[in-house]
Amino acid sequence: MPFGQIEALQHQGVQLAYERIEGAAPTFVWLGGFKSDMAGTKAQTLADWAAGAGQGFVRFDYSGHGVSGGRFEDGSISRWLGDTLAVLDQLTNGPLVLVGSSMGGWLSLLAARARPERVKGLLLIAPAPDFTERLMWPGFTAEQQAKLLLDGRLELPSQYAPEPNVITREMIEDGRRNLIMTGPIAFDGPVRIMAGGADPDVPLEHVMELAKLLDGEDRQVQIIADGDHRLSRPQDLRQLVAIASELRLAR
Repeated sequence: MPFGQIEALQHQGVQLAYERIEGAAPTFVWLGGFKSDMAGTKAQTLADWAAGAGQGFVRFDYSGHGVSGGRFEDGSISRWLGDTLAVLDQLTNGPLVLVGSSMGGWLSLLAARARPERVKGLLLIAPAPDFTERLMWPGFTAEQQAKLLLDGRLELPSQYAPEPNVITREMIEDGRRNLIMTGPIAFDGPVRIMAGGADPDVPLEHVMELAKLLDGEDRQVQIIADGDHRLSRPQDLRQLVAIASELRLAR
């Protein structure tokens, strides 16, 4: 199905665009990746599933993403976490299942820590917690690191968009203030992780380290051997819907 009615939520002076589908609890909330938006294939697939299954569902764009207001380069993990919590607090009621893709996996874990009484399940797709520190910063050359620290920003080509990715010093420094893979991660509900064995952006080792840090008993990692970072092929999407259907029982 196409988008329903796109609405906007005012948060910190920025209009956050969202779509909400009313339905049964738990409400599933889509948290997209770095520079992605709520119109992507996985988010649309889940919206179609939720509408057909009568399931509550919310998808939104962080500030500086998609059709929301704000500038991307003004963003940070703290800013986008604030956007996420505003959506959870103002647009949803009752139990939640957070579906986080890539950076959205990091934000899902932080949101679950901030709202433990609400978040009952996690579905993490190629999750990239702590990516600014563990994946991005070590991938810069010494010259790039020096330029970022001196100029406060660095432009890098993107394989997913024609415009470059703008990385700011504040984004890196703020990421360090939000690291979550520094010890055991407390979460009692079910956690389902989808990971691509051929993911060039988030190594499988990173995902498996995350899985070991999750201290709940109900956690499963499904490795898609030939899957890439997007995990948006028809077979990947079928698996996504199957896992979401299972997590409908999270309370």
